[in-house]
Amino acid sequence: MFGSQSRPATPGNEPAKEVPKMADQPAPRQLKPTEPVWKTAAPPAPADISAPQHQTEPQSHSRSSEADVRTLIIGPGVSVKGEITSCNRLIVEGKIEAKLADCPNVIIKEGGVFNGESTTENAEVQGSFDGNLVVRGRLLVQATGRVSGKIAYGDIEIERGGKISGEISHEEVSRLKPVQVG
Repeated sequence: MFGSQSRPATPGNEPAKEVPKMADQPAPRQLKPTEPVWKTAAPPAPADISAPQHQTEPQSHSRSSEADVRTLIIGPGVSVKGEITSCNRLIVEGKIEAKLADCPNVIIKEGGVFNGESTTENAEVQGSFDGNLVVRGRLLVQATGRVSGKIAYGDIEIERGGKISGEISHEEVSRLKPVQVG
C-alpha cells in the first residue's frame, strides 16, 4: 500500500529537475529596489511648443538651452499682476496684468489675456492684449487675436479675423523706445 507505487506524472506533481550549472554562466543577479519615479529630483522638461511636431533628433530632457530656462508660462486659470523684468519668452494662457521689459518673445495663446505694457522683439497674439505694446520686430495677430491700445511695431501681420484698434504706428526699429520698468 505505502510501498512503491508509481503515479503518472502530471504538471502539478512533477519532481523538480536539477539544472546543471555551467561554468561560463554568471551568478544570478540580485535585484535592488529603486526610488519611485515621483521621488526623483527633477521633473521632466516641458515640451517646446514652438518646435515642429516631427523631429529627426531625439530631444534631451535636460534644460540645456537658455531659452528653455528663461521661459515664463502663465497657465490657463492663472492670474498674475506685477512687473516682469527679464525672460526670453513669455507664454500667456491665463491672465496677466503687468509691465514687461527685456523679454524678446511674447506669445498670448487663445484664451490668454495681457493687460499692461510690453516692449518686445516679436509678439504673437491669439488671445487679447490691451495697453501699450512696442514690438521692434514682427507683430503677428492671428485670427482669434485682439490687440487694442497704443501699438508700435516694426513689421505686422494680421490674419483674417484678427482685430487691432487704438493708436497704431509703424516705426523704424531704432526709434522705438522700450517700456521703462521701475
